[in-house]
Amino acid sequence: MIKSDTITLIVPCYNEEETLELFMKAVLETQNKMPDVFIELLLINDGSKDGTLNQFHILAQKYPDRINFLSFSRNFGKEAAIIAGLEHAEGEWVGLIDADLQDPPELLIEMHRLITEEDYDVAATRRVDREGEPPIRSFFANLYYKINNHISDIYIEEGARDYRLMNRAVVDAILRLPERNRFSKGLFSWVGFDVAYIEYPNIERSAGETSWSFTSLFSYALEGLMSFSEMPLNIASIIGFISFMIALIYGVFIIGKTLIYGPTTPGWASLAVLILGMGGLQLLCLGIVGRYIGKIFIESKQRPLYLIKEKHQVEDDSHTE
Repeated sequence: MIKSDTITLIVPCYNEEETLELFMKAVLETQNKMPDVFIELLLINDGSKDGTLNQFHILAQKYPDRINFLSFSRNFGKEAAIIAGLEHAEGEWVGLIDADLQDPPELLIEMHRLITEEDYDVAATRRVDREGEPPIRSFFANLYYKINNHISDIYIEEGARDYRLMNRAVVDAILRLPERNRFSKGLFSWVGFDVAYIEYPNIERSAGETSWSFTSLFSYALEGLMSFSEMPLNIASIIGFISFMIALIYGVFIIGKTLIYGPTTPGWASLAVLILGMGGLQLLCLGIVGRYIGKIFIESKQRPLYLIKEKHQVEDDSHTE
């Protein structure tokens, strides 16, 4: 059942115990400025190690008409939390937001206006700066967007966030994409539709610490590059061809030198460099191919993206149609 005049906010949570009360307060302040729309929350506990689930129960008792939640059996990752939220969201409009208040809930007012008055299908957000982030992280984040938009079949706005509001048509389109290797920023771009972007400066977390390490962000970026582009495979093929041509030319050079000057004993250093260089290139190309084969392997197993251990759903007919 679709709840009319309702925004369902999907909130993936991993160790967000300290932020949830502050987040709820900010959402209620936004609700007071949107009297014609009812905002409900769909909280997703992604295997948190702290008291996040207990905080869900407290909020559900405190706001019984507004809080729904799912609790996974373990940590499946944010992508699993996003698709779980989309599958269970019942609002006429569906939003995706983080609980750390780096995504300001008050932007929902303009996002809702863009969809209902300007006829956009999606109102998304992008950061115009990365003030407060470690310089090395900002450098690689900006580099990722440049590389992705150069080699990928899809375009992702630089600084784009997962924070967005969508109509039901967009949600239904996302749910038609069955892959297990998910990269939501790319999927949101791939389905198309009319998108309006709202820009805002970087905001630091309200409390707690981010669960995204540099290594996990790097792995996530690789997932994004390989999910929507075959260019890495093409690069591996090009590297292999160039390496073969260099070896062939060098082989002809060695033969010619031997015929002219006779056999020579020196050369072990250059031979060692060639062996190490060719071996390294082969391992690089095998690694690229292996990543794609690994993605095929994961897809072929058809395992569920997540398992729900506990679920709380508000039964409210006043907003359904």
